[in-house]
Amino acid sequence: MAEEAKNNGDTGAVVAAQSHGSVESAAVGTAVISPDAVQNPGLPPHRQRVTDLDPKKAKRAERTVYTLFYISIAGSLGAVLAYMFFPIESGELMAIRIHTMFVGLGMALALLAVGIGAVHWGKALMADHESIDERHPVPSDEPTREASAEIFKLANEESGFSRRSLVRNSLIGALIAFPLPGITLLRGLAPQDRDPVQLLKHTMWTKGTRLARDPSGVPIKASEVTIGSAFHVIPENLNHDDFAKLSLDERGGSDTLLDAKAKAIVLLMRLDQSDLHELPERESWSYDGIVAYSKVCTHVGCPVALYEQHTHHLLCPCHQSQFDVSEHAKVVFGPAKRPLPQLPITVDEEGYLVAQSDFHEPVGPSYWERLK
Repeated sequence: MAEEAKNNGDTGAVVAAQSHGSVESAAVGTAVISPDAVQNPGLPPHRQRVTDLDPKKAKRAERTVYTLFYISIAGSLGAVLAYMFFPIESGELMAIRIHTMFVGLGMALALLAVGIGAVHWGKALMADHESIDERHPVPSDEPTREASAEIFKLANEESGFSRRSLVRNSLIGALIAFPLPGITLLRGLAPQDRDPVQLLKHTMWTKGTRLARDPSGVPIKASEVTIGSAFHVIPENLNHDDFAKLSLDERGGSDTLLDAKAKAIVLLMRLDQSDLHELPERESWSYDGIVAYSKVCTHVGCPVALYEQHTHHLLCPCHQSQFDVSEHAKVVFGPAKRPLPQLPITVDEEGYLVAQSDFHEPVGPSYWERLK
């Protein structure tokens, strides 16, 4: 009885397994081959456009396209001329508004016209019939590559890129002229009559200049700087009243207060003396564990404003460069290539922190450095 039950059980298991397998096969077959699958309707009949039926309207569309491209060229050149004839060196608010308006209008016209022209070219003149591009395994065989070359040739004929010379040449001209305003604006960011290296090497820090809080301008005493604290610092004389009385050399070569501040900003920190590992030639640049480093990142000039007390790392929020304050602000992570310039400091008779001199190297991005 037990043996018979066992045999019957085995048979039932086999039947169940076969039955289960047949169900799966049926399900898979039903999923792959459906008796009521939707048939491919094919492509709809091609409807010709008015430019396909009327050569005059096709010619008119062609004139519209290259006229738009010429307008784009005019907009690009207009933006360059606006940059030249509406200067902003005076710093007056109205001059800046007029300059921004006309430069922006020229660039907007250039981009808008070339965009509309390209879209109109595609909709009115290029071949618009639908086609199917069959995908094949790569690499393709020789006949397929020859067919691909033939497709490019056919696309050139259908778009009229080679045949419609005015459209082609005006498009090329528009694309060449469009970057000119941007190049002109970028060129204007650099000083044209002074050496950038010298401008970045000299700031408003001079011997005896007190370190002051930014933006209040209140001088800082050494006793106020506790271990782990960080102060955003500017020169004491960096304010509107005192700045106007200074000569260009006393301003560090900066024409405006904002430019002078951008070069002179400093981050002040105090570390435990045991954590500070100074270079022998810089042992006199700090005072009782207090060190001062340029706040301008040596990568692209972003403000290095985040200080981690426990690791003694300064973090640039733009591209995550990190500098180790305990190791003369050397780069420990990120794209920056050189340490932050250090400002030599000491204290005066009243206990206020003062600069011993200016920075000994150019501040800011490393690509301005030409001394090494």
